[in-house]
Amino acid sequence: MSVPRLLIVDDEAPARARLRHMLADSAAAFPHRIVGEAADGIAALEMLAAQPADIALIDIRMPRMDGIELVQQLAGQPQAPAVVFVTAYDEFALKAFELAAADYLLKPVRAARLLDALMKARRLTPGAAPLKALAPAPRTRLRVCERGRVILLPVEEILYLRAGQKYVTARTAQREYLIEESLTHLETEFAARFVRIHRNCLVAPDAVAGVVRAADRESAGGELHWALCLKAVPERLAVSRRLWPQAKAQLGL
Repeated sequence: MSVPRLLIVDDEAPARARLRHMLADSAAAFPHRIVGEAADGIAALEMLAAQPADIALIDIRMPRMDGIELVQQLAGQPQAPAVVFVTAYDEFALKAFELAAADYLLKPVRAARLLDALMKARRLTPGAAPLKALAPAPRTRLRVCERGRVILLPVEEILYLRAGQKYVTARTAQREYLIEESLTHLETEFAARFVRIHRNCLVAPDAVAGVVRAADRESAGGELHWALCLKAVPERLAVSRRLWPQAKAQLGL
């Protein structure tokens, strides 16, 4: 078994240093390699995009992005680390286990308790994504990685989500963003916000201005099909014949 790679995420430098020292003292019982430290959730996402980790030790109350939202973002990744929350607050324990965290440690952490949590987390990391569930509430922002930095895209600004060969395109009124998550995963999480209109497309009902009949350029005879007009952009979105009755009812057309 390879040596587990660890990421420490805490906004307080003394807390990160204390974890490092405790991990060093536990190295004989739990060999490991620390691949990085981050002061908030956004920095952690940027680090993980460049250097995967097997286990993340995560504080909860942090600026920019807290630990709960960080884990919600990680849950959509195919190579997400196992999570051990390390926090001074006990009121987040239920939410932590809804997020399938391996363990929940209260500061000040005891060495024996940390070692026990690491052993649990290692059992969850055979190389595949260890996070088994999202929180009951869907995310309010989606993670977009562009040139080594993370952009947090508000879900409420997305007009539609369309799957390509490798990425999902999220379209807002201003521009397109590429998201490294599956359309099926997004549909499940945001079922209350988007309607499937095609095998490769979900649309926000509030973004729809109307519907027109358009020629299908992919068919030999240019067969007519229904297409949605959007309020904020000139694009039209094709609706598949199979999904038209369901989409029509859900969109109120």
